Amino acid sequence: MSDAIIPIFICAMLFIGLPWLVFHYITQWKKTGALTGEDEKLLDELHYTARMLEDRLGTIERIIAADHPDWKIGSTRAPEVLDYDANRRN
Repeated sequence: MSDAIIPIFICAMLFIGLPWLVFHYITQWKKTGALTGEDEKLLDELHYTARMLEDRLGTIERIIAADHPDWKIGSTRAPEVLDYDANRRN
C-alpha cells in the first residue's frame, strides 16, 4: 500500500503543485507590473520639478551670457534641450 502512495504523491506534485506555483507567481508578477496611482503622481511631480529646474538653468545661462559675452550658452546642455527652449519662447 505504501509503495503506491509515493508515485501518486509525485504525480500530484508535478501536475497540480507545480502549475499552481507557476500560475501563482505569474499572477503576482502581473499585479506589481503596473504603476500605481501614487507612483504616477510622484512621476508627474518629478517631471514638473525637472522642467522647472530646466527653466531656471536656462535663465541662469542667459544671465551669465549677458554679463560675459564670450561665455557660450548651452555648453553643458544637449542640443535638443536648447531647441526645446527656443521653441517654447516663440
